[in-house]
Formats: sequence, structure tokens, C-alpha cells
Amino acid sequence: MTSKLPRPKLPTVPGVSRRQQYSASTRRALVVAAEDLFTVGGYASTSLDAIVSAARVTKGALYHHYSGKQALFEAVFQDVEVRATERIRAAIRGASDPWERAIEALRAFLDVVQEPSYRRVVVQEGPAILGYERFREQEERSTYGVVTELVRDVLDAGPFDLDEEMVETFSRILFGAMSAAGESVSDSDDPRSASERVEAAIGLVLAGLRSLGTETATPGTDPGAADTGAAGRDGVTGS
Repeated sequence: MTSKLPRPKLPTVPGVSRRQQYSASTRRALVVAAEDLFTVGGYASTSLDAIVSAARVTKGALYHHYSGKQALFEAVFQDVEVRATERIRAAIRGASDPWERAIEALRAFLDVVQEPSYRRVVVQEGPAILGYERFREQEERSTYGVVTELVRDVLDAGPFDLDEEMVETFSRILFGAMSAAGESVSDSDDPRSASERVEAAIGLVLAGLRSLGTETATPGTDPGAADTGAAGRDGVTGS
């Protein structure tokens, strides 16, 4: 069973007025209440009345901070994504080897997508409620940034001389693969087994990339020698 994404406590900031602290506390209460209700019942089935009741605030207070249910959903989405990103970063904090960091990040991500709030808010309902473009924009501000860092570290660890556009291309491909993998794990009847298969598959890709980066040509050899030898064995010789 996966652990729930931890919710940060609202800090008391020196110099901030009591009214500002109350406003921040109200927003936090609305986001927490909305996340719980969206996770259990889904966006469409969750009413604003249920949210303000759970948050113990008035509907006027909700409209003071958010234009409506969709705006509140986006705030919930951002909050869940930020916590997921923090969890992934925490998982790779102690790893110095870039390949190890990539695997640990993958494992943490696959654990995150099994968490109910991430599965419902980000994976299942995020694209439909936010729209594809807005969904990708929000996602790229959080977990995509971690993927880009990891890809850069992995490529820098090998003899690859790639420009920034190629690094971006690698990042988008890996991020797309991880997002699709997350959806397959989230929708699976057996998330644990699905997670293990995804880890094995992406692990093979990373292992292949690492192997490619460590291969070096033997000094003094002619790259075409093997082909020439093969031609000779087939009976094709020069005049």
C-alpha cells in the first residue's frame, strides 16, 4: 500500500497580518477539502456546497479566492503535483550516480501514481478538466522539470555531445514514456505488477543508453575491417 502524499503545514510568517494569515488559511482549507472530495467522488459529482461545508467556510469566501470549481480544481492539481515533485526529489537526494538517480526517480514516480489523489486528480481527471494544453503546462512546471534535470545528468555522464535542443527532445520522450507508464499503472487492476513491468522496461532503456555511452572503439582498428572480413568469407574478393 502506498503512503499518502504529505500535506505541508501552513507556516506562520512574521510580519504578515492576521487578516493575510486568515486568508491563506481559508485558501488552504478549501484546497484540502476539495482534494479529499475530488479524490473520493470525482470532479463532476463534487458540489461547491459540499466543499465549503467540508472546509467550514462560506461560499462567499470560496468565490473571494477562486472564480469557481474549475479554478479550485486547478489549485488542487498544482498542490498535488508540487507534493509529488517534492517526494521524487526526496527519493533521489542521497544518490550521487546519475543512473542510480534516474532509477530511484522512476521508482518514486511509479509509487506516486498509485496514490489516490494523484491518480484521480492528475492522471484521470486533469486532462479533461484543465484541457490538454493547460494540463501539460501545469505538469511541465513540476515533474517535467525533474525529468529534464535527470536526463541532463545522464547524458552528461556519457561521451554524448548533444546540444540543448537534443537534451529537450530526450526529456520530452522520457517524460512522455513516464506519463504513459503512469497512466497504465494507475488504470491497472494490479498496480504493483504493472509498476514492476514499467520499471523493468524503462530500466532496460536506461541500461542500453548507459552501455552505449561506455562502449569505446578499440584503438588502431579499422571500422570497416569487420565488413571486409565478412565479404572475404562470402567469397567476394578484390581483383
